Amino acid sequence: MSFASAVVLFAHPDDAEFMCGGTVARWAGEGCEVHYVILTDGSAGSNERGVTREGLREIREREQRAAADVLGVASVTFLGELDGHLEVTEATRRKVCRQIRRLRPEVLVAPDPSRLWSGEGYINHWDHKQAGLLALTAVMPDAPTRLMFPELEDEGLEPFEVPNLWLAMHDAGTYVDITDTMDTKLRALAAHESQLKLEDVEKWVRGRAEEFGKASEQGYAYAEIFKVFRFVDED
Repeated sequence: MSFASAVVLFAHPDDAEFMCGGTVARWAGEGCEVHYVILTDGSAGSNERGVTREGLREIREREQRAAADVLGVASVTFLGELDGHLEVTEATRRKVCRQIRRLRPEVLVAPDPSRLWSGEGYINHWDHKQAGLLALTAVMPDAPTRLMFPELEDEGLEPFEVPNLWLAMHDAGTYVDITDTMDTKLRALAAHESQLKLEDVEKWVRGRAEEFGKASEQGYAYAEIFKVFRFVDED
């Protein structure tokens, strides 16, 4: 499945590369215009003594833009919410709605807001869940409803119905073959030097993508998976 345009909505710098970097690289390579919308400033991404939010904010933005360049992303927009404190509010809903109406994507990609944990060793970050919920509120009712945030019309932003929503999943769903873009995904992850060393995460990232690929009917070498919603007729 190919799209002309996409928005990837996520909470922190590096979230998109982990959840769908291979898919983004594949779509961009096929001519899709992919836009990133990052909800927070990434300023809480360190436990080192002496690191400040102010200093880290600039580093995380620079790293995210470098990663986006690797993947072929067309634009990167930061909405500037405080990392670790993201909430679904009237203000954040308006911010997201503004970007969806401005960019008018054929598909919106976001985290699964229902994911609370994974196995017995991972609790999902609060901001990830809020990012997923903000994607849902953009799809319905915010972006398509004229009386939701009518002030956006004064900015020239008409209502827009998102045709497709893809939520990044961790179990069965729609599988995207990223065999040819796996290395590109890893190069993009390597741009986030303040957060990870590629040699420390490559085995895990490859292993997870390999597990997803084996679970697909096609038996891909590497895959990413999504829950797919379509809201418009084929014609």
